[in-house]
Amino acid sequence: MEEIKVLFKCPICLEKIPMILDLLEQQPQTYIEDCAVCCNSIQISYNCENAKAKNFQASKAYG
Repeated sequence: MEEIKVLFKCPICLEKIPMILDLLEQQPQTYIEDCAVCCNSIQISYNCENAKAKNFQASKAYG
């Protein structure tokens, strides 16, 4: 499995958090993860191109 670690700001608590992304899936990815700091739900979206994450977005999952 090819993975990368990304560091980004939680859109809710604004703390920097790490996340592991799977780069083998060629279809656009969208899923819900809980923030490691504030435990609120975050919607993660990205797609892969040539084993690199493209168009990474983290937003509030609900409302």
